[in-house]
Amino acid sequence: IAGSMYDLTGRVVCRCGARCVVKVIRDQWFLAYSDEGWKRRAHEALSSMRVCPEEAREWFKATIDWLVDKACVRGSGIGTPLPWQPDLIIETLSDSTIYMCYYLVAKFVNSGLVKTSQLTNELFDYVLLGIGSAKEVSERTGASERTLRAMREEFLYWYPVDLRVSAKELIPNHLTFAIFHHTAIFPKEDWPRMFAVNGMVNIEGRKMSKSKGNFVPIRDAIERYGSDATRCALLLSAEDMNDPNWRAKDVQSTMVNLARFYDLARRIVSMKGKGKGKEGWVESWLETAFQRGIRIVTENLDRLKTRTALENAFYELFADVRRYLEIREAGASAPLLRRGLDIWTRLMAPFAPHLCEEIWHLMGRSGFVALAEWPVYDETCVDIGSELLMEIVEGVIGDSQNIIRALRAIEPKSVCYYTASRWKWTVYLRALELAKIGRLSMRDLMAGLREDEEIRCRIKEAARYSQGLVEKLRTLPRDEMDRRLKAGVLDERGALREIRPYLERRMRARVLVYGEDDPDRYDPMGRAKLAEPYRPAIYLE
Repeated sequence: IAGSMYDLTGRVVCRCGARCVVKVIRDQWFLAYSDEGWKRRAHEALSSMRVCPEEAREWFKATIDWLVDKACVRGSGIGTPLPWQPDLIIETLSDSTIYMCYYLVAKFVNSGLVKTSQLTNELFDYVLLGIGSAKEVSERTGASERTLRAMREEFLYWYPVDLRVSAKELIPNHLTFAIFHHTAIFPKEDWPRMFAVNGMVNIEGRKMSKSKGNFVPIRDAIERYGSDATRCALLLSAEDMNDPNWRAKDVQSTMVNLARFYDLARRIVSMKGKGKGKEGWVESWLETAFQRGIRIVTENLDRLKTRTALENAFYELFADVRRYLEIREAGASAPLLRRGLDIWTRLMAPFAPHLCEEIWHLMGRSGFVALAEWPVYDETCVDIGSELLMEIVEGVIGDSQNIIRALRAIEPKSVCYYTASRWKWTVYLRALELAKIGRLSMRDLMAGLREDEEIRCRIKEAARYSQGLVEKLRTLPRDEMDRRLKAGVLDERGALREIRPYLERRMRARVLVYGEDDPDRYDPMGRAKLAEPYRPAIYLE
């Protein structure tokens, strides 16, 4: 209705060009539109917008289709009178959908630069739609030409709306009204770019209610837990249209974890000036972990997946840094950790800004971390092989612990790990190539292996190994196939030997690492022949 012209019959001529009619049914006014009018343009606007989460788009579509049956006025309440029948009030949620424009105008009115008597249709047409000129409007309204230009520039700065965030409960009314009204009043270039919807906060699992005293004032939460812990706890409790659940114990836990993050940062900063430390596959793995963190956090923030972004920026990187320090102990690379802390602090800044500013200062950085450039993902620093090696390490540790639990045995005195022969890697990678193109079968695999000189002399062994391999690889996710093919043959024996002190601390026993073909290996039970790529054989003694 805003920005429209109407005649005594109630027929509305909208700026969208549609023949929209206001009709009365049982003293309720409805805004009817043709398929070629508002409804079509609303769908057009929705299709050009980003919606987060994406599943909310269908809800918007359904609302657009039935909103014609929504009454646009009410008989009582606070709001704007219907121009041609002042005793009716324009439906509140419908009337308030372009109030972003009101803020722009109110700024000039409240400062005394524009009088309310000067807020004519000509002024709004110029400021919001660019119709006419500042000089013409100034002559008709008496408003300063300079002020009018400033108002128009203010509108052009803020419009179109880049992002509108609101509750999911407002999709069937307020937010969809906003789409209708923006498409009816404004040209396409000023239609909203993105809507995001979220759930409603619960307190300790119950709906928040002032009347029942079930609410937590923001001021109280900040005074008790701090602003960073409050922010992080809310972000970690839900994302998309799920309802966040505020639990005091979760916020307390977040406070503790943020304190641990700060302590770890201080520990890294205190390493400044120490020796470079070791440089091996573990360092490549940590470098890769930080790059993966940049990519995952950035992608999820762009999609407003705030919980996923924070989980990766905080907990995943925290676990990676602690694991690295456990592996290397005194031999940790201080320069690598300081580079990583620089990235980590910038990734955490949107979630825990005050704590990150303090860490930024401890690192000796100038300015504010909030103004620092966002980290950029560098694929050249990513080493897929080191990632896979770390997964293998955690796998053999987990398998060893499971064996001990299953046998209900006392802690072993020694643990032997046996890595697969080179020929098994040849078979494995050949099978992966066939699986990727959907042609993995014993017939095709063996046909290719018979042409390989390395395999030809042990074709029977290869056939026995391939039988179980074919079934395993058929269920391997395609992205995992790509990773393993890109990494190629991994030096599992060298990787395990490099971190043997760490393995011994985890297993609380002496650890020996052999290759399946090592002539001097200790293998009293013949376990070495069971070794496979990505699955070293294990013998506990």
